[in-house]
Amino acid sequence: MPLKALSDILWRERELLEQLLFKLEVEQLFLITGRTTRLPLATREVEEVLETIRAAELGRTVEVGEAARTLGLPTGVSLLDLAHAAPAPWDAILLEHRKNFVRLTAEISELAQSNRDLLATTHRATQETLMSLRESVHTYDPSGAAAASATGAQLLDETF
Repeated sequence: MPLKALSDILWRERELLEQLLFKLEVEQLFLITGRTTRLPLATREVEEVLETIRAAELGRTVEVGEAARTLGLPTGVSLLDLAHAAPAPWDAILLEHRKNFVRLTAEISELAQSNRDLLATTHRATQETLMSLRESVHTYDPSGAAAASATGAQLLDETF
């Protein structure tokens, strides 16, 4: 039955969205604690889940089309339209899926934006630190040669 197959794939997508939410939370923990050495791994895991979600979306598109044809609806209808046209108990099941998709999407969007903000803040702080070090620490230029210090002699007040 097309509605069962659709529901099965919607369950799978919900599980993937929950997994994405978890991976974004892990990424955020690394950002908040400043333990960024594992951040590339966390980011790669987020990207892997996103790729799996994209593949599942293709399957959902096929199942939505099949369910729409079964219910006499045009292709490309929304989940809400399918739910309204589906017989019981499928109408309630599809509405529940939709409600959870809306919730998960909002949580994911909020968390992803928070992570972007944290990353931008961390980047700015790193840039400011590097700029302050550039003026006081002997470093290397882009070619790898020792950069000449522009400061010269410094006078220290040792009275304190």
